[in-house]
Amino acid sequence: MITRFEQFTSVISEIYRYVKKLEREEMIKYGLKGAFAEYLVAMNRYTDGITAAKLCEICDRDKAAVSRILCEMELHGLIVRQSGYRALVTLTKEGRKAAEFVLDRACIAVAKAGTGLNDEDRKVFYDTLALISSNLQLISKEGIPQT
Repeated sequence: MITRFEQFTSVISEIYRYVKKLEREEMIKYGLKGAFAEYLVAMNRYTDGITAAKLCEICDRDKAAVSRILCEMELHGLIVRQSGYRALVTLTKEGRKAAEFVLDRACIAVAKAGTGLNDEDRKVFYDTLALISSNLQLISKEGIPQT
């Protein structure tokens, strides 16, 4: 018998794998790495720029991973970095085009993935997912209770 834990972790892992696979496949069409997708979407919200530290927080990555990606994105002409402490990173015109591409493709994928859900189902799903995430965050801070 499959436990709720097994079912939950299996489905979440599978969703994550498919999202990453789609990111890779779509970014290849643009001549970029799949890992760029998440950063482009995050940076697109900050039109005046974002610090690397804030990007670490949003993307839940360490400073080294963000630094590597930013170097690659800069080489591809997708970003411009200011120099100095807490320097802002901004998308170039090409970076904004790439971000729009990712967002457009993501909207199509999310709509297709939600086939069969009505607006109420969708609201309950996202509310439930947010609640589970919040509960897991609390548990990870406090530890798993003994009972």
